[in-house]
Amino acid sequence: MRDAPKRHLDPICGKQLEKPEGRPTAEYKKRRYFFCSERCRTVFEQKAARFRMNDLARAGALLTPGRVRWGLA
Repeated sequence: MRDAPKRHLDPICGKQLEKPEGRPTAEYKKRRYFFCSERCRTVFEQKAARFRMNDLARAGALLTPGRVRWGLA
């Protein structure tokens, strides 16, 4: 029994990528994501920045200009 070729899914548009080699990629939380285009990669990176901000807010980081203070939000 042969293993089926691993397919990657673009997390933004949902397009299946049978051959991710040469495609735009990004890494988020130690996981590599593949994209059908630079546009999808850019959208992902913008959303990933929001995810990081949400993680900080959940952890209790209070953001002030030029520094991060930790405490209760």
